[in-house]
Amino acid sequence: MNSNTPNSYLSLIKNHAGLLSIAFLAVFTGNLGQSFFIGLFQAPISQQLNLSAGEFGGIYSAITIVGGFLVMFFGPKIDWVSPKRYALTLLIALTLGLLLLTLSPWWALGIFGLGLLRLCGQGLMTHLGSTLAGREFSVNRGRALGFVGLAMPSGEIILPPLTALLLVWLTWQQVWWCILAIILVGWLCLFVFIDWPDAPHQHKAAADKGLQGSNPLRESRFWLLIPMLSALPFTLTGIFVYQSQMTAHLGASTTTYALALTGMGMIRFPMALLGGRWIDDLGVNLIARFYLLPFALALFAAGWLGGNIGIWLLMLGAGLSMSMSSAVSDSLMVKIWGKQNLGRVRSLRSSFLVFSTGICPALLGFLLDAHVHFQHILFGMLVFVIVAWLLAQKPIRQAQQQANA
Repeated sequence: MNSNTPNSYLSLIKNHAGLLSIAFLAVFTGNLGQSFFIGLFQAPISQQLNLSAGEFGGIYSAITIVGGFLVMFFGPKIDWVSPKRYALTLLIALTLGLLLLTLSPWWALGIFGLGLLRLCGQGLMTHLGSTLAGREFSVNRGRALGFVGLAMPSGEIILPPLTALLLVWLTWQQVWWCILAIILVGWLCLFVFIDWPDAPHQHKAAADKGLQGSNPLRESRFWLLIPMLSALPFTLTGIFVYQSQMTAHLGASTTTYALALTGMGMIRFPMALLGGRWIDDLGVNLIARFYLLPFALALFAAGWLGGNIGIWLLMLGAGLSMSMSSAVSDSLMVKIWGKQNLGRVRSLRSSFLVFSTGICPALLGFLLDAHVHFQHILFGMLVFVIVAWLLAQKPIRQAQQQANA
């Protein structure tokens, strides 16, 4: 596929509709394993599996952490397994997990099904879509990643009201089956009518040989980048989980938070497209230095001002930075480790993101139990973001020197 000619978004979609459709649908399918979607069914799932809310939360955290380790094992396979075969395998596993969760009378099989949904949905489907967009495009990589990045907020906007509408007529299990059936029809069209790309390596040995230098886990630049790339999911997970405590401490209303959350989702659409264009036109090294600035300013403003205005500024700043984070991260990893190794390096990064989202709720819960005001927590998050940004400057400079060499 010739993806190396600079294009506008319209030309890009027209010339590479098939490839972008695969990547977009993969990320959209990943919404079935995302916390916001599973959370819509937390009560009936707990009731079916005979679990208390606390037991469900503990099991869910354990599944998430185990999934992070498994992504490190299964994620790199996209570098040498055919993307078509990889996607088909994930769909089979995802469907099996959904059926086990909705049909199994035994709690162990239901939990196993939930684990498959988390691993194949939130973990590997999202990984597949972003990896394809990142490595199959060169000049247009930022735009491709920006477009594919719209799949996640699209799910966040479409699936909750669709679920609420379907629950008027269907049981919660039937809602899952209905949504899965619609998605499978889309995949069937892609399998039949679209020309799929090949894997960059023919087998694992070739991939191991193709990865230049040492293992990323043994490189200091990887460890210097990870705090910055994990900053948004780490901090926002805590904010989302403890939203009631945050609004109470800051003197804001829950209605304001709900409206600001919707505003955050809406602003991600234009900014994801604009951010992808900036990466192509200005370079990922420049954008990587500044994409966290809106969130950093928002943390300061929310902690300083508080109230409803503080919540609005926090959510809008988070939306601005989130809209560019995935494209910046994938483009930066391609610059440093090469697009043929993106599957391996990205799977490592995804694993650390999963771990961070598991750690933050526990850490913030400990701080809140110790009666730490959420204003001080926000300032602590700001310090973390600044330190993470400072640590990342060295590998970002190395990536720019490597590109200029």
